[in-house]
Amino acid sequence: MPTPEFVLELRRFIGHRPLWLAVGIGVVLDGEGSVLLHRRSDTGRWALPGGIIDPAEQPADAVAREVFEETSVLAVPELLTSVTVSGQVSYPNGDQVQYLELTFRCRPAGGEPAVNDSESLEVGWHQLAADPGLSARDRRLIDTALGCTGAAAFSFSWAGPAPGS
Repeated sequence: MPTPEFVLELRRFIGHRPLWLAVGIGVVLDGEGSVLLHRRSDTGRWALPGGIIDPAEQPADAVAREVFEETSVLAVPELLTSVTVSGQVSYPNGDQVQYLELTFRCRPAGGEPAVNDSESLEVGWHQLAADPGLSARDRRLIDTALGCTGAAAFSFSWAGPAPGS
């Protein structure tokens, strides 16, 4: 999927300056020890499916949409497992962005893994114990999704005054 139109419109005003965007990421687990991954066309690496949340779109809807767009698998988000912030990303065209990442554990509800857009070179189920070369970030998101028991994981680093002071 190409860059969303609303991002292109914003870029006309701000140029390559840093842009803050929210993304939805799906950790789709098949219940048999495998996770759904796609090999990205931009980096050649295996990764979790996900992408930019459109304006006014619910994050869980965005995850289901992105998983389908990238893998042809229908996924049902079941649990928000983490809320994280990426490092700053600089793209080859000079665009800078930082992402608020909302990761959902999902179950498959239909469809067979297949390349469904230009963002993926390959798509498939991968055993959780095997590592096809995932980034440390994706491995961490998978581990967090697997260990999540009902409350989203997030970091909190406020260094303000202690409560009650």
